[in-house]
Amino acid sequence: MGLFTPKAPPLIGVDVSSTAVKLLQLSQVGGRYRVDHYAVEPLPPNAVVEKNIVEVEAVGDAVRRALARSGSKLKHASAAVAGSAVITKVIPMPSELTEDDLEGQIQVEANQYIPYPIEEVSLDFEVIGPMRDNPEMSNVLLAASRTENVDMRVAALELGGLTAKVIDVEAFAMENAFGLIVDQLSVARDALIAVVDVGATMTTLAVLKNQRTVYSREQVFGGKQLTDEIMRRYGLSYEEAGRAKRQGGLPESYEEELLLPFKEAMVQQVSRLLQFFFAGSEYSRVDQVVLAGGCASIEGASELVEEQMGVPCCVANPLARMSLAPRIQAQALAKDAPALMIAAGLALRSFD
Repeated sequence: MGLFTPKAPPLIGVDVSSTAVKLLQLSQVGGRYRVDHYAVEPLPPNAVVEKNIVEVEAVGDAVRRALARSGSKLKHASAAVAGSAVITKVIPMPSELTEDDLEGQIQVEANQYIPYPIEEVSLDFEVIGPMRDNPEMSNVLLAASRTENVDMRVAALELGGLTAKVIDVEAFAMENAFGLIVDQLSVARDALIAVVDVGATMTTLAVLKNQRTVYSREQVFGGKQLTDEIMRRYGLSYEEAGRAKRQGGLPESYEEELLLPFKEAMVQQVSRLLQFFFAGSEYSRVDQVVLAGGCASIEGASELVEEQMGVPCCVANPLARMSLAPRIQAQALAKDAPALMIAAGLALRSFD
C-alpha cells in the first residue's frame, strides 16, 4: 500500500426516490468537501412505488442518463434501501468475540429478531460500543433487509453502469448528512432536532439528539399530490405538470387555490408525524424543525411550519459549505440541495 494510494475507491452516492434518481460525487480538498459531479434525472411514473423499485430497467436507464449528465467517470456507487424495508435492532454480544466469531453468532441470533426466513435476508452489523452497565458485553447494531430489496437496487445500478459497493439504510445516510448541516442550526448541539424529508410520495421524520437518530417514521404524503392536482386542474400531462411546478408559468390562481392548500397540508403532516413521536416518547416538543426533500424548497413552506407550529424551522442545505467544481451550476445546485440529503449522506461514504 503506497502512501498516495486511496484506501478505497471513491463512491458516487445514488439516491433512488419515487420520482427521480439523484447522483452526487464529492471530493475533499484541503479539509473541505467539494461537489465534483451531480445530476437529478426524473423517473417515469410508477417505476418506483413508495421507495420500492418496480421497474428495474426504467431505473437503470435513469441511472445511466444521470451518470452521463453528471460527467462522473466513477464506476463504484453507494445506494440505500428505505427505512420501511429495513429492520434494525441493537443486540448485546460478548465483547471478546472476534469479527468472524461475531458474524457467525449474529447469523444464529438473527433468527429471533427477523420475521422473514433468514435465507431471504441481507444482514449487516456494526459494533456500537460496550454496554454501559456491563463492559464485558457490547451493543451491536443489526440491520436486515429482504434480499430482494437490496438486489433490486444493485441490479438497477448495474444496468446504469455502476457497481454497488455500499448498500446503506436511508435513515443512516440522513444521519450522516445531518453532520453537514448541524452548524447551520440556531440551537445548541444537544438540542432535539426534527428532520422532515418531504419527497414526492413519502414523508420521513427523523428526530435526532446529539446527531444520533432517536426516532424515525414514514408516511405516504408528498409533492406528487400537488403535481396530480396541477394535472387535473389545468389539463397537463405528468411531465408538463412537474415542469410547471418547478419552473412556473401557471395561472395566477395557482398560488391561492393549489399551492397554499398544499403547503397547509404539509404543515399538518409535519405536525402529525411529531404527534406520533411525542405520544411514544418522554418529549413533548422539539427545538427545531429542518425541512428536507424536494418539497422543502417550496417558497414559504418553512415559514408556514414555523408560524403554525411555534418552532424555529429552516431548509436543509447539506452542500452550503462546500466548494464547487467549475462545471457545477451553483444556482441549479442550490435549488436541488434540500432534496440531496440522502445522496450527500451516501456520497460521504467515500471518506469512511
